[in-house]
Amino acid sequence: MADDYLRRTAITRPELTSEQQQLLDATIQEWQTACNISSQIGWGIGETRKISLQDLAYGEVREKTRLRSQHAILATHQAAAALSGVEEIDDLDEDYKTSRPEFTADTVKYDTRTMTLFDNGTVSLTTVDDRIRCDLALPEDEDGYQHEYLNDEDWELTESTLSRRDDNYYLHLGFRKPKPEKKIKQQDDTENRTVLGVDLGIVNIATTSTAYFASGRELRHRHRQFEKIRGSLQQTGTQSAHRTVQQMSGRESRYVRDSLHRVANRIIKEALTHDCEYIAFENLRHIRERMPPVKDLHQWAHRQLVDLVEYKAEKERISVEFVSPEGTSRRCPECGHTSEGNRVTQSKFECESCGSTANADYVGAKNVGWRFVRRGLQSSRRTGDSQLALKSGTVTSTRGFVPSD
Repeated sequence: MADDYLRRTAITRPELTSEQQQLLDATIQEWQTACNISSQIGWGIGETRKISLQDLAYGEVREKTRLRSQHAILATHQAAAALSGVEEIDDLDEDYKTSRPEFTADTVKYDTRTMTLFDNGTVSLTTVDDRIRCDLALPEDEDGYQHEYLNDEDWELTESTLSRRDDNYYLHLGFRKPKPEKKIKQQDDTENRTVLGVDLGIVNIATTSTAYFASGRELRHRHRQFEKIRGSLQQTGTQSAHRTVQQMSGRESRYVRDSLHRVANRIIKEALTHDCEYIAFENLRHIRERMPPVKDLHQWAHRQLVDLVEYKAEKERISVEFVSPEGTSRRCPECGHTSEGNRVTQSKFECESCGSTANADYVGAKNVGWRFVRRGLQSSRRTGDSQLALKSGTVTSTRGFVPSD
């Protein structure tokens, strides 16, 4: 994620008694009810801010569910996060309307007030009744990846998720630690730093300055299919239909995660192939202001994708940087002319000044990368010539386009 922390997730299983399972089942059910109450209130008045929705929905959640106070607050925040991205996608499909978010997945959020990890490998979880305490099924081998986060004091426990799938329970433990300060790379006067620009979008979920296009059409198509089937099953109202919806939701989430891993791997491959030391993204804090209204799916996907690229780039010693997206979709990378009229359609870019045409997402990727290149050129610590990686070469401010060997 584009913040000041590295974030990781460690998955393990709580070892539960039958009584503990019943308490967690009841907590999950009450959590779904609380999220749906909050979603309905926020949807009715268009409220998507966490604290505002908490003020509006907290009383009713406490009155109509058995959740403890902190879980009631977390439920209102979960609903607000879902509502914040639900809009009509006019620019992409005028016949497709989003519906109010409904919570049917067998999951419940935990934070440091509702969950405690102990050094002896046990966990304490808040339920609708008393807290329960149980062992975690951790690898006996200390080299198991979960121990990397559990035993390192630098990793701080954050919001986590308990999920139930096929009568099994899983804890997705969230950890974070501050990003290390980036070291200034020592370069010779003749050494260049090469930048890979990445544009984040909807039709193409990611596009690089080297002309790799990661289509988002299949993600949208599958999500729409799921919503249509879910709506039909919810109208049926049977217990069997409810279980089917929950199973489909899990399959969709796993499909999205797998798809994003593949895209992240390809972005890293593009960077390595073109000898890039940096990958430049748009700052996610401002991306919603630039993009047409999008669904919660795409906002979540963009954040997950950036997080995955950061994680994978760290292993390859590639730095991930962020630039303002302002004007990147309207600036001509050939002549520099910037105008709203340059963006002819969602996918087509045609410069009003020089007449050059290109795919709009590809233009955005080049402009994102070039903005970071320009930032380096203006730095007092700059050494050598920075360059932007393109499909068939690089471009610099002094030599222009340089074809690859």
